[in-house]
Amino acid sequence: MIQLLFTPTLAIFLILNMLLALSIIFLERKDPSATWAWLMVALFLPFLGFVLYLWIGAETKKRNAFIQKSRMDLDCFNAYAETAFYADNIRDTLDKYSDSELIFSDSAWSNFNGLAFLNFAAGLGFLCHNNEVDIFHDGNSKFERMFADIELAEEFIHLEYYIMRDDELGRRLVALLTRKASEGVEVRFLIDCMGKPFKYKTMFAELIKASGEVCVFLPRYIVRLNYRNHRKICVIDGKIGYIGGVNIGREYLGNTTRYGNWRDAHIRIYGDCAKELNLRFIMDWNYAWDNGKHISLDSKYFPKIADSDGVRMQIISSGPDTRWPVIRDSYLKMITAAKRSVYIQTPYFVPDDSIFEALKIAALSGVDVKIMIPAYPDHLFVFPAALSYLDVLVSAGVSAYKYHAGFVHSKVMLIDGLVSSVGTANIDIRSFKLNFEINAFIYDEAKTSELEQQFLRDIDECVLMDKAFFENRGRWSKVKEAVSRLLSPLL
Repeated sequence: MIQLLFTPTLAIFLILNMLLALSIIFLERKDPSATWAWLMVALFLPFLGFVLYLWIGAETKKRNAFIQKSRMDLDCFNAYAETAFYADNIRDTLDKYSDSELIFSDSAWSNFNGLAFLNFAAGLGFLCHNNEVDIFHDGNSKFERMFADIELAEEFIHLEYYIMRDDELGRRLVALLTRKASEGVEVRFLIDCMGKPFKYKTMFAELIKASGEVCVFLPRYIVRLNYRNHRKICVIDGKIGYIGGVNIGREYLGNTTRYGNWRDAHIRIYGDCAKELNLRFIMDWNYAWDNGKHISLDSKYFPKIADSDGVRMQIISSGPDTRWPVIRDSYLKMITAAKRSVYIQTPYFVPDDSIFEALKIAALSGVDVKIMIPAYPDHLFVFPAALSYLDVLVSAGVSAYKYHAGFVHSKVMLIDGLVSSVGTANIDIRSFKLNFEINAFIYDEAKTSELEQQFLRDIDECVLMDKAFFENRGRWSKVKEAVSRLLSPLL
């Protein structure tokens, strides 16, 4: 029977499939770990492995599609820099950067000059000083405040989200936006193709009738799982901005039996960093909307905000449309700059080699490294892969925790009680290389302390994964971890 099945024709097809897969993978992939992971998939899943690679792994379309976006973004940024909207801030940052002048002259902060320079040089992020920041640790408080701000909008409302559910929360938001559009407020909603509601045209019909505009990000890549717009942005009148991990759906309110309580991190900004968020929205909107309805760099979208001595922040974007993986690089810079502590909350912990080694070295150097992940993961391979990394890190002195009071979705990194990052990027390769992400980097002791206190409260809802935990796990768990670790470059 086996001899009958293994015909010369089948053998030829298998050989051709493998040769084709090898040629494409080796020609396209620059990361050796990802190359070997895809080769393993192709070896164990003939034909199907090759199809999967074309579906989610091939990079040719990325290079062709996002070179154009990178150029458009840079043109938009340069045009923005030449306006009067930000002249003083731009001039001050450029002068300090070109003269190698310290951005933070105070000794407590001098350790983070390199981080601020990196975020400007690689991420085009201006350091803004006049921000007021409110922190939300769940979706209910975030949406209560955001809806109140939308009610008061006078000029425009810009929203950019990865997931938008057709549920009570989503419909409430659309109804509010529709009313504001009917009052003459400009309303624009940019939603990722994979995260949009199934009947999104029906859901947004009344908003569009009221002159609101809705655009889908990368609709022509509906068959591709990669390159998702993971950014969550809301900008109101150019003065108020929201950024963080909370999407639009009832699960983000903790109203589902699958996840229960939902722990997240989202911030509200009043100040110049709201304009930074709006610039990113305009870049993404103008690329996604290809029928000419582009947003111009009009002064009404970048209103003058009084200068003040507030929270110092930078807004940084990264993704397949940026030259450098700047959020990953900034995470790495934060870890290597830490002298006292590194606290991380992330739902997906699949670090690349550089982040993994930096965390290990920090712990071995006496830095207090704490990492918190969900106890009940929502992806098949991510949790076992995370355990495979945490096993080694725990042996190096890292404290690893499983959060059991629901689902922890926060994407937070806290360094020395001084600097923090809140945004959309997880500690995983997908966030570092494949998704469109955006983070706020906060240089403020009070705000970082507020996030740190919440982190320490969350530890009370966790189980410590110590050396005994990893030594006592079963053989089957170790097998799943080994397989998931091999697949980690694809996760």
